[in-house]
Amino acid sequence: MGHSHTHGHHHGSSNKSALKWAFFLIFSYMIVEVIGGLVTNSLALLSDAGHMLSDAAALGLSYIALTFGQRAASNKKTFGYKRFEILAAFINGMTLIAISMYIFFEAYQRLMNPPEVVSTGMLIISSLGLLVNIAAAFILMRGDKDENLNVRSAFLHVMGDMLGSVGAIAAALLIMFFGWNLADPIASIIVAVLIIISGYRVTKDSFHILMEGAPLNLDTQEVKNTLLSLREVKDVHDFHVWSITSDFPALSCHLVVHADVNDQLVLSKAKKLLHDEYHLHHVTIQIDKDGAETCSSGTHCN
Repeated sequence: MGHSHTHGHHHGSSNKSALKWAFFLIFSYMIVEVIGGLVTNSLALLSDAGHMLSDAAALGLSYIALTFGQRAASNKKTFGYKRFEILAAFINGMTLIAISMYIFFEAYQRLMNPPEVVSTGMLIISSLGLLVNIAAAFILMRGDKDENLNVRSAFLHVMGDMLGSVGAIAAALLIMFFGWNLADPIASIIVAVLIIISGYRVTKDSFHILMEGAPLNLDTQEVKNTLLSLREVKDVHDFHVWSITSDFPALSCHLVVHADVNDQLVLSKAKKLLHDEYHLHHVTIQIDKDGAETCSSGTHCN
C-alpha cells in the first residue's frame, strides 16, 4: 500500500508543476490574443483567445483541484477534497460549452456582415499562439494525462487550442492573399465546434463520476465474475464500483461463502485478486455465511 501512495504522490507533484507552468504560459498569451483580436478586429483571434481563456481556467482549476485534493481527510470530509477535482472538471466543461455558444452567435453576425480584418497582425499573433500551445502541450505531456482526468482535460483543451491557432493562421492567409474576409468567422466557427466537442466530453466524463458511475475502463460484470470464480464464493451481492475521483476507483460488495470456509482467507484472496487483476486498492468486502440469510437483508448478524 505504501508503494501506491508514494507513486501517487510523485504523479501529483509532476502534474501540479506541469499544470502550473502551462497555466502561466497560456494565461499570459491569452491576454496578448485578446488585445490582438480587438486591434485587428479578428473574431478568429478572439475566439481562440476565448478558447485560451477556458484553457487557462481549466489549468487553473485543475491546479487548485490537485492542491485541494491532496488535503488530508477530516471527520466531516472522510475522503478529503478529492472530489473537488471532478467538480472543477465539470464546471470547466460547462464553461467551454457556454463560450462556444457565444462564438457561434458572433460568427453568425459576421457571416451576415463580414467586417475588415487586419490580416498581417492576425497572422503574427496566431502564429505565436500556435508556438505557445505547442510548448504548453509538451509541458502537459510530462504530466500523467492517462491517469488523471484534470490533466487530460487540460491537455485536450490545449490540443483544441492548437487547432484554433492553425485555423486563425489559415484565415489570416486567406484574407491576406485573396481578401476573403469570410475566412475569419468560418475559422471561428471551426474553433467553436472544437471547443464544444471537448466541453461535451469533459462534462460527460465528470458527470458520470459525480453520479457515482462505474469507472469506464472497468467491466463490472467481469469483475463480479472474477469474484465468483473463487471456489469458496457462492454469490456476490450489494456490488458497487465507483470513482471517488478520476484516478481513485473504489469497490464494495458482500460475498456469500460456504458455512465452513475461513472468512479471512477468502477476504485476502478476493482483495489480492481485485488488486492484481483490476488495480483496485480501495476495497470494502463483507463476508456473509451461506444460510445466514438475515445478513443480506440488513438485519442483525451473528
